[in-house]
Amino acid sequence: MTIRVVVADDQALVRGGFSMILGAQPDIDVVAEAGTGLEAITAAEKHHPDVVLMDIRMPELDGLEATARILADADWPVRILILTTFDPDEYVYRALRSGASGFVLKDIPPAELATAVRTVAGGGALIAPSITRRLIARFAAGPGVNSAVAERVHRLTERERDIVVAVARGATNTEIAERLFVGPATVKSHVSSILTKLGLRDRAQIVVFAYESALVEPGAHDIGH
Repeated sequence: MTIRVVVADDQALVRGGFSMILGAQPDIDVVAEAGTGLEAITAAEKHHPDVVLMDIRMPELDGLEATARILADADWPVRILILTTFDPDEYVYRALRSGASGFVLKDIPPAELATAVRTVAGGGALIAPSITRRLIARFAAGPGVNSAVAERVHRLTERERDIVVAVARGATNTEIAERLFVGPATVKSHVSSILTKLGLRDRAQIVVFAYESALVEPGAHDIGH
C-alpha cells in the first residue's frame, strides 16, 4: 500500500528536499507540496493524504492552526507529522494537543524521515526519542491540570493507568511489556482499550492526557540521556 504525503514548509529548498527524499521511497508518494498553512489545508482537502508533513512557522496561517483545521474537517484518517528545529520549540506541546501524531527535527537523516512517515501512517506516534520526551516534559508544564480531563482517569483500570504513565515517559510496547512481565500483544491490547475509553486518537494524545490529568508531572523523572 502506498502512503500518500503532503509536504508543507514555507522554505522551497527544505520542502523540495523532503519531497525528493520521500518520493524516492517505493511505498511513499508525495501528492502535493504547500508553502503556507492555507495551501496545506487546500492540498489536504484535494488529495486526501495519509500523512501531512507540517512545518509550524508558515505565512498566512501557521502549522498549528492548519493542523487543527485539517483534523477537524477530515473525513478520512489523516495524520499530521510536525516539523521543528533542533532548539526546544515552545509550540511542540500545542501541536500535539492540536492532534498531531508527533514531530521530527528538520535535520533528521533521510532514512529516518521515511521511517517517521511510515510510523504515523500506521497509526503510531513519534514520542519515544529522548529529545521528544524532553520537549513534551518541558512544555507540558504550562497548561496545568485540566479537571475535566482528570475526571476521565476513573475510566481506566489500575493496569491501564500504569501503561498511560509508561507511554507518557516514552516507553515502547516492548519496554512496557518487560516492565509489567506481560507480552507485547497484551500491552497493545491495553493501549487500544485506553484509546477507546478515553476517546483518544493515538499514543501522542495519551501523552497529552497523562500530563493534563496529572498522572505524570513534568520534571518528576529523569527523561532521556
